[in-house]
Amino acid sequence: MGGTIAAVSSNGAYSFTKPNRDSITLLAGLGVEGDVHAGTTVKHRFRMEKDPSQPNLRQVHLIHEELFDEVREAGFEVAAGELGENVTTRGIDLLGLPVGTRLRLGGEAVVEVTGLRNPCAQIDTFQKGLMKQVVGRGEDGTVRFKSGIMSVVLTGGAVRPGDSIEVELPDGPHLPLEIV
Repeated sequence: MGGTIAAVSSNGAYSFTKPNRDSITLLAGLGVEGDVHAGTTVKHRFRMEKDPSQPNLRQVHLIHEELFDEVREAGFEVAAGELGENVTTRGIDLLGLPVGTRLRLGGEAVVEVTGLRNPCAQIDTFQKGLMKQVVGRGEDGTVRFKSGIMSVVLTGGAVRPGDSIEVELPDGPHLPLEIV
């Protein structure tokens, strides 16, 4: 089971979108080198206001490129990095991965999936009505967040578009992703 990296993005300043890069470097225990969300403690503004000492479970944000295809069918144009993700993937059901899944990105870097990204109101500021596209309902009627997953860096390394992604599922019972 695996896929590929479609794009990588980072931004050293707080901004909703992140420009695409030729490569990014993941730093173990920190996140994306030079990215505003890198660090051992939480860097998301809202979460920092609540408790700045919380561990940073949102070091690397991944989104499946297939989401952009889906929202395009509804009349929206979204490109890699525009929803604030660091890594845009192709060919992996990110939302279906259990907590603790390890993803090998390229030849060296390894991240561990911590949970779902909760979509924020800035998505509608970016494109009015887009929020309804990234928050849906499952077949059982439960709310389903589609705006990507969050992870922490276990092993650092360079990550580039075109790199492969290898998936290693955790042992034991697989726990579904929840918002982190």
